[in-house]
Amino acid sequence: MMPLKVDYVARETATNLRRNLLMTSAAVLTVAISLALVGGALLLRQGVSNAAFKWRGGVEISVFMNTTAAAGETEAVRRNLDQAPEVKRFFYVDQKEAYEEFKKIFASTPDMIEATTAEDLPPSFRVIPQDAEQVDLIGARFEKQPGVFRVSYAKEEVKDLLSITRIMQVIILAVAGLLLLAAVILVLNTIRMAIFARRREVAVMKLVGATNWFIRVPFMFEGLLQGVLGAGTAFAVVYLGRNVAQSRLRDFPLFTSFFVSGGEVMTTGIFLLVGGALLGAVGSAIAVTRFLDV
Repeated sequence: MMPLKVDYVARETATNLRRNLLMTSAAVLTVAISLALVGGALLLRQGVSNAAFKWRGGVEISVFMNTTAAAGETEAVRRNLDQAPEVKRFFYVDQKEAYEEFKKIFASTPDMIEATTAEDLPPSFRVIPQDAEQVDLIGARFEKQPGVFRVSYAKEEVKDLLSITRIMQVIILAVAGLLLLAAVILVLNTIRMAIFARRREVAVMKLVGATNWFIRVPFMFEGLLQGVLGAGTAFAVVYLGRNVAQSRLRDFPLFTSFFVSGGEVMTTGIFLLVGGALLGAVGSAIAVTRFLDV
């Protein structure tokens, strides 16, 4: 039985990496590409999630009062809004402010502005819900309240937005999962090919009394180093890609809410490094197992 020493493991690992430089480069490149795609998919999901949260937080409900509503009816609506747990915040728009908005909206049609006065426009409460899913609940609560003319909000648009963001997040997670599985398979096959080229060495070591772990550990360290190098490269690509993409997206109004924080990038980077190390080490251990039965 051969004792396993640290200097032996380090020496064998370095020798194997140097002897199979082409295979090592292929394994590192495979890990880097696969994990960069996975990291990109995870950051894209986080960006969509952040944007969806901001979009959903910006959903607004307008509770329009009758132009003839009594002061008590208006105060009752204000009080109920203030007490409603579903309401995040709200503000009141009187007829004068409503008319100023009206003039901005219809600035290109002066005839309509001239034919309308502030007294023609209803005052309203602009309501931001705690959650976009609660717009129906708030709408149903206030639309029949005395003094209320109409509760208006983009009902179908809100539902479409919620549906689209959920679907996008599911698709991105599914793609990330498939890419991670592809990375495992590619790394496993790459390391298996490297070990296959040294199968005679493994057989000789077994014949002179080497244990399975004595043979397996240097290969595992080799795989671990390949995984860490590949993951480090993937992290660098993802980090730089995030900076470039985020700076470019600022030029498009639709994507101004799309962002990924530095902390989220670092968390993804740690995940990639740990994942790369595990991919390499576990993949090597599995790949060498079939060559240990001689």
